[in-house]
Amino acid sequence: MLSSPPPGARAHPLGVLHRLVVISLLGFASGLPLALTGQTMQAWLTLDGLDLKTIGFLSLVGLPYTFKFLWAPLMDRFDLPLLGRRRGWLVLTQLALAGALWVMAGLSPKAELAMFGLLAVAVAFLSASQDAVYDAYRSDLLPPRERGLGASLNTMGYRIAMVVSGGIAMIWTDPLQGNGWTWPDVYRWMAGVMAVAAVLSAFALPRLPMPATPKTPMRRDLIGFGAVSLAVAAGYVLTNGMFDLAHRGLANWLAANAGARGWLDLGLLLLGVAVTIPLAAWAARRARYETLLSGLSSYFAQPDARSLLLLIVLYKLGDAFASSLMTPFLLQSMAYTQAEVGVVNKTLGIWLSVLGALLGGGLMLKLGLWRALFLFGVLQMLSNLGFWWLAVNGQGALPGVTLPAMDLVIVRLSHPTPVDGGLMLVIALENITGGMGTAAFVAFLMSLTSQRFSATQYALLSAFASLGRVWVGPPAGVLAGSIGWPTFFIVSTLFAMPALVMLWWMRRTVQALEVDPSTAGSADD
Repeated sequence: MLSSPPPGARAHPLGVLHRLVVISLLGFASGLPLALTGQTMQAWLTLDGLDLKTIGFLSLVGLPYTFKFLWAPLMDRFDLPLLGRRRGWLVLTQLALAGALWVMAGLSPKAELAMFGLLAVAVAFLSASQDAVYDAYRSDLLPPRERGLGASLNTMGYRIAMVVSGGIAMIWTDPLQGNGWTWPDVYRWMAGVMAVAAVLSAFALPRLPMPATPKTPMRRDLIGFGAVSLAVAAGYVLTNGMFDLAHRGLANWLAANAGARGWLDLGLLLLGVAVTIPLAAWAARRARYETLLSGLSSYFAQPDARSLLLLIVLYKLGDAFASSLMTPFLLQSMAYTQAEVGVVNKTLGIWLSVLGALLGGGLMLKLGLWRALFLFGVLQMLSNLGFWWLAVNGQGALPGVTLPAMDLVIVRLSHPTPVDGGLMLVIALENITGGMGTAAFVAFLMSLTSQRFSATQYALLSAFASLGRVWVGPPAGVLAGSIGWPTFFIVSTLFAMPALVMLWWMRRTVQALEVDPSTAGSADD
């Protein structure tokens, strides 16, 4: 079996091709589960009759993407037997994802909401774990000269997976245009895809050499992870207790003020998080969770490390806020059909985001990191106003097109489908500018990691990057129900401004991270 070449060795063309094909396939496997606990799940919940506030709070099932840096060090520290470094974790997480999706498909969201939500959390946890080990595997496998092309193919595979589990799934389940599939059918099919991915990971992935650097004692890392897990569990129990106490003590007031419950729940949730994170950090220090602590210490030794973390959280906040309830907005408020949303928002939109990422990467060669982050951030912010325009003007404001009936096996439209022109324009602007912003943002994250702790640090940075996408769900649901969609999208535009202010303030720090393209990739480190 082919493996990654040692530093300085000349790469065999077949070896290069093998690695790049593997990266594409693993990118697909990494991207597939995300929509199944995000916007695709929102569509299932919406059409099953759940209310907007419940859907907003169920967006919190994505929390594992935020906290994956807590267990990512274990995937650095331990290698599962037989399959070698990284591959064992990939096979395990992919098989577990297949099982969880299969069980999830057998539940009714409305009738079995608690169990459905727990399984959705499990899927998100396993997906975040797969991402953590895949990020490490990709970094370890690709030599520096192949990383640019590898990153592009990873993005392509990831986006194609989002097309399949997002837009194509919406079309499959459309009552008029689809294949007659139900949402459980879709989730069972996705479970089968993850099972195939596990087989490919077991038999087709190149082996990685074992690292020569000494590892921390096994017992210390296990105790550290256990202590952090107990701290998080204690925070969860405390937060639940606050919810029960507040709901009982304020029952009469909540009954008289129906709109206040969402704001109370949001405040209690944020208070619980404010207690849980410091408690987990204290537990990690007391238990000497060395792999995690060493990786964090290395990151925080950088200049302005804390300010950079805040910038990571804020950069995609306005974009995440606008898109957090996009599916209910398009299906309920705008009354678009599932097929129309699937074709435009979930399929065409994702391909346009790939185009935006390629365009952004090309422009970065001339603009540099800081100017690209700032310019693309402004464009991301302005694209939110397109949804405000759509909410104000409604359908039919611009001429549309009619897609002919088609049967492409994975995409089937049994009747000609009208597609609104305003929807196409707004989705195109949002995805192109979002793709440009993502290209600059990923380059920014990569510039902040050191090779020695790349798995732990990348998990930490990507977890902070997902904070906006995960945590805006509850306030978005409350706000949209309270102030209406047009004002909601104005607020989402304003939420993008703090990142631009920080970028301007920190321009010297970010500019110091830039690498001369003529020298990039000339060395391993």
